[in-house]
Amino acid sequence: MGKFRDDAQALLALVGGADNISAVSHCMTRMRFALVDPKKADIDGIEDLPSVKGSFTQAGQFQVIIGNAVADFYADFIDVSGVSGGSKDQVKAAARSNQNVAQKVMSNLGEIFAPIIPAFICGGLVLGFRNVITSVPMFTEAGGFSLDAGTLTPADVSQFWAGIGSFLWLIGEAVFHLLPVGICWSVTRKMGTTQMLGIVLGLTLVSPQLLNGFAVADTPAKDIPVWDFGFAQVQMIGYQGQVITAILAAFVLVYLERGIKRICPEVVSMIVVPVFSLVPAVFLAHVIVGPIGWWIGDAIAAAVYAGLFSPLRLLFAALFGFLYAPVVMTGLHHMTNAIDTQLVTAYGGTLLWPMIALSNIAQGSAVLAMSVLQRRNERAQQVNVPACISCYAISASPSRRCSACP
Repeated sequence: MGKFRDDAQALLALVGGADNISAVSHCMTRMRFALVDPKKADIDGIEDLPSVKGSFTQAGQFQVIIGNAVADFYADFIDVSGVSGGSKDQVKAAARSNQNVAQKVMSNLGEIFAPIIPAFICGGLVLGFRNVITSVPMFTEAGGFSLDAGTLTPADVSQFWAGIGSFLWLIGEAVFHLLPVGICWSVTRKMGTTQMLGIVLGLTLVSPQLLNGFAVADTPAKDIPVWDFGFAQVQMIGYQGQVITAILAAFVLVYLERGIKRICPEVVSMIVVPVFSLVPAVFLAHVIVGPIGWWIGDAIAAAVYAGLFSPLRLLFAALFGFLYAPVVMTGLHHMTNAIDTQLVTAYGGTLLWPMIALSNIAQGSAVLAMSVLQRRNERAQQVNVPACISCYAISASPSRRCSACP
């Protein structure tokens, strides 16, 4: 008999019994429940159990903190409850019935961006290092090192560093300029449609045949290339770095493919579905969805940028910092991934990530203080120590905040 069998039996009753569990799984430290009726869970009773360190609800999931022994607890719970264990994805899917519309939208948005986040991290670090060697003057004309009086960058005085800077831009361009490819792929992956069609759609948004999106502002209207259909012309503009456009275009493709699959005979679906979903999707992306997505993305970025640099920037920053932690608890913080990326595209950088890093550091410091105050409380330390480490670790890479546990 497992050592957590009694607590597992008690937890089963306190969450409303087996009939109230749609799905259950666990992560590194928590039991994750999708409950039929979350109101039946006895929160106070659950948190009084010796094995339980706390509980909370996020993104429609009721999560019970067990600690590092969660795998053993989960095995005992499955044994006493008779409930079939599931994956985290299955619990997420079952939990969506408990989410409101905003939470469902943000949950889907988070799952779209989660697979792309490692590329963001790599690209950000690479471009940061590249900016140092190509943009920070630290050498004088005489060849001396000086951060105060320097006029030359490492790339200016060394062919090696100039070559490194040129090479690193290959990665930076792939991550940020060609971002629509990754987004279109991720949307089709998330929605269960043909991923290769998503990749092709993304490539058509950043094709070298098009005028680079970053060059549009400096190009006279008469010099912008067009597709001339006789009765109408469409500007051949690329959407390098555009987030909203890529998401909207990908969803057009997804729903076209799903709709055509429903009405297309199986015998010809291999030919008909790809052609009649991809071709219209690409056309709509450049004629309708692209311009709309560009306008929405620029409007969001401009509003956030104005808040960060307006005379009321201190109030904006304070309000953002005050609301960010509660927003994370609801799962709505995933929207900042799209805003961050749009700010980088439109203005060459973002101040949201540093603000989020400071929020994580503040939370980690608060947990560290509680860890010191509760150093003789072994039960509290099982939560305090891992939480403190997680806060500081996430602070070093804020774009990964909670990506593993949405």
